[in-house]
Parts: sequence; C-alpha cells; structure tokens
Amino acid sequence: MSFPSDLEIARSVTPRPITEIGAMLGVDPADLEPYGRTKAKLPLHLIDREAGAQKKLVLVTAMSPTPAGEGKTTTSIGLHEGMRRRGKNSIVVLREPSLGPVFGMKGGAAGGGYAQVVPMEDINLHFTGDFSAVEKANNLLAALIDNNLQSRQRSLGIDARSVRWKRVMDMSDRALRQIVVGLGGNSGGMPRQDGFDITPASEIMAILCLAEDLDDLKERIGRIYLGHTVDRRPVYARDLNAVGAMAMLLKDAIKPNLVQTLEGNPAILHGGPFANIAQGVNSVIGTRMGLSLADWVITEAGFGADLGAEKFFDIKCRAAGLRPDATVVVGTLRSLRYQGGATVEELDAPAPHRVAKGLANLGRHLENIAAFGVKAVVAINAFPHDTDEEVALVQAYCAERGVEAVVARGFAEGGAGMVDLADAVVRAAESGESDFHPLYELDQSVEDKICTIARTLYRADTVVYSDKARAELRRIKRLGYDKLPVCMAKTQYSFSDDAKKLGAPDGFEITVNDIEIAAGAGFVVPILGTMLRMPGLPNIPAAEHMDIDADGTIHGLS
Repeated sequence: MSFPSDLEIARSVTPRPITEIGAMLGVDPADLEPYGRTKAKLPLHLIDREAGAQKKLVLVTAMSPTPAGEGKTTTSIGLHEGMRRRGKNSIVVLREPSLGPVFGMKGGAAGGGYAQVVPMEDINLHFTGDFSAVEKANNLLAALIDNNLQSRQRSLGIDARSVRWKRVMDMSDRALRQIVVGLGGNSGGMPRQDGFDITPASEIMAILCLAEDLDDLKERIGRIYLGHTVDRRPVYARDLNAVGAMAMLLKDAIKPNLVQTLEGNPAILHGGPFANIAQGVNSVIGTRMGLSLADWVITEAGFGADLGAEKFFDIKCRAAGLRPDATVVVGTLRSLRYQGGATVEELDAPAPHRVAKGLANLGRHLENIAAFGVKAVVAINAFPHDTDEEVALVQAYCAERGVEAVVARGFAEGGAGMVDLADAVVRAAESGESDFHPLYELDQSVEDKICTIARTLYRADTVVYSDKARAELRRIKRLGYDKLPVCMAKTQYSFSDDAKKLGAPDGFEITVNDIEIAAGAGFVVPILGTMLRMPGLPNIPAAEHMDIDADGTIHGLS
C-alpha cells in the first residue's frame, strides 16, 4: 500500500474551529478576525514584548539542500507536535508559501506527510491575501513612479535610467524578468526598461517582515530608495506621497495569521521572503506574537544555515532584539549523499561512503552556528531509503563534535515520531550554553561585513568586486547606508557563489557583481554570482498535475 499524499492526509483530519485554537493560547474569540472557520488574523495589541522576552526561541535551519529541499517546514511542524506531546506550551511560527514554487517546483509548502499545517489548500493558494496585498502595494508605487516620469506639472525630475523599483507578481515567469514599459506614445508614458520580480523578493515583503508595527511600517515604506533625479538627488517613496496609500493596502497583511497543525495545535504563518535573495524568515511581528502567546516558539529560516540562519541572526535578531536559545540543523541522508557526490538520480540509493564524504558540509554548518554562540541539535529527517549504517555515521560524527543527532520521523509518524527530537531541543535550550551574538558589528564598512561573512561562514579566501559593485559601494556610503547590515544573495546549493562547488570548499574566490539598496527594509543586498529575482518554471511544472472538480475538490497539491 502506497503512502498517502499530503493532500489526502490533510483531508483525513477535521480541523478544529479557529476559536478553539485561539482559546489554547488564551485569545478571546472577540479578538480573532476570522477568515472562514479555520483561519484568522491576530490583532497586534496581543503582543506583549516584556512577557515575550522570558520565553524560549528555537530556530530550525538546515545543511546545504538538494533541489527538493530537506524538510525544514516539516521538521518545524513535527517538532512543535512533539513538544506539545511532552506538555510544552509551544507554537510554530512559519512563513507563508509563495505560489511560484507551489505551481512550479514544490506543488505545496505547508509541511508534509503527518507534519502539516491546515487548511492545506487555502495556505498553499491565496490564504488570507497577504501576498496579494504586498503585490498591490509594490505595484502602486511602480505606477506612481511612471506617472511622475510623464508628468509635466508635478515632475520630481527623476532620471528614468536610475529607477530601481520593479513590479512584482507571485508567479514564476522568466519572460517578465526584462521588459519595456511606457510604449504607446503620449498616452503610454515614458518608454524605459523595466522588469518583474517574484513577490517574495519584493522590498515590501522584507519591510512587512521586519516592521514592528504600523507606524514603523509607514516609516520604512517612506525610506524606500527609488533612484535619483537628473541632478543626482536621491528620490524616496515619501517624495511621491505614496506612504499612506501603500500602508492602507497592507493594513490587514501586517496582522499574523493563526491556523493549526494536523494534531490541532496552534500555528502562526506570516510573511514569505526567499532566503537566497531576501532575508528568508517570517515576520518580526509573527515571532513576537508567538512569544507573547506561548512559552516555546519554533521558527524556521530558508535554505541552508549559510543563508537563512545567518540572516535570521544578523538581520532579524539584531533588529528585533531576539535571543535564540537553540538551533536545529536539519540534515537528510539524501543531502549528505548529494554533498558526497551523488547525482540527483542517485539520491535515494544508500551509499555510506558518500554520506561519510558529505558530512563535511553538515560539519561546516555546525561550526557556523557555533560562531553565533547558539547551541545546536541535528535532526536527521528520515526518508524510506535511509539505512541504519548511514544514520550511525551521522550520529557518531555529530557526537564527536558535542552535538546530539536525532532521527526525526515527523513526516511518517507526526508528533509521535518527534518526541525524541523535542527532548533533545529542550535539553539544548535549557542548558544555558547559548550566548547569542551577531557575526559582525554595524559600524564596520560594507566591505568588512561582506568579508567577515565570506571568510568566516563560507570559507572564501578573497572577495572580488565588479566595477558596478564598486560604484554602488560609493553610492551607499554617499547616501549614509554603509552602517546597515548586509543581506547576501547567492546560490543555496553551495557555500560559494558557484552552485557546483559542493561539500565544504575553502580557499575560493567570490565575486560581488552588484549591491542593491533596500533602505526601507534596513539592509543592503550584495549579489554574489548571478542571482535571479524572478524564477522560471521547470520543464514539467507542478501545475500540470493540478485540477479542481465541479464540486470544488482540489487535486494535485502535494
């Protein structure tokens, strides 16, 4: 008998009314803003920062992934279920899925197997409309820019060649990466080159995820850097009087979403930036809400620890004053085989020699977590083709480094298969061994921050800058943004900027080809190698296998 699909498993459970889930957290039903029967918005007045400072915060990250990912969301949800089974007042706080990967590569992103959040169909599709709100706010600003470019009465004198703001859409569509807008004569506006990013890559998404409240959101929107005038003066979103209308579009999106796990435990989903091109973590507001309503908060950061975890520590924790108590590094034997030389077609074939070779990658991530002063636990996310010999290799390797490695069976067994991991996480978090600190100081130069990350975490030998990146460094210093943190954009498959350099390379060279200013979000973005902010669809998109019946029943989400 074959294992049921994620959608079949999700449909086998009858979700509890969202008022009951809120009651588990002590939330009065009158404070919930329902979106149907099984999901709701949480008002910001429920956040208690003083109470939240006394709670435990656990980050779930991973080793360098295979193209299919290593199951951080599944592990995060399963860990929460396991914690609840151990009597801990926990909550999982996650990002919302983007439609681009859902219809492209993933087919779904609400966990997997018996470690999911529900309602699965809603979460994977439009959910509560947060992504749509981000998209509309972003594109309103784009429309205001082009309107000003063609205006004769109220022109700011913007140099059209300097405009950096792109439109966004929450779909993978490579044809929109580079476009021309403004055609059609006088009625069409001013022709210029433009393009689309995917919605999770928008600075608006980054702002939503780092804002403390609505006032901070508006302040950050106003600081968005758009380009400069013909006489070289910087232009910001506030100069277009865009702040009020954009914030108005985000008035509901700023509120975290309350849903539940398959086992009827509370979960918060809010925000959705990618970790290879943005900060890759859920919102500050969502995390603060979790810390206000529960004693243990489990959250995740995208891709490997060299991306999402670094940004969680250096950007989000620094900005919000958060202090994580433990980190779970998710590894799979599939990924260890991959890092040890297996092809994508060989990932499910047991290969102890490849696992042994790939352990260097896991070890590098453990060293990097230690560089931030946070105690780590390894979760070996179980797959059917794993062997006892391979698992033993991982556990012995981790034990030599003073790290517990626990097999995580949340996918197949739900919370029952995660209690051992929950116990290990509690031991790590309560050990008192974590003493979190960021990797670099903000008063360092942008070059020094980049070099610190590249040498300490990636193990690069040198950092090379293109002429364009050098020019941007001068612009950043001139505008006074050189004291912002850096949000590195690079491939998720390697510590280097070359996706083919697997394992734990060192002594290599990385190239900074460009640096973007995200003044509203509060960071600058060095772009290593070639990074795309608008993904394309694979040869066989997941969308080809999806359908809906006349009675509204959805098929093909996974």
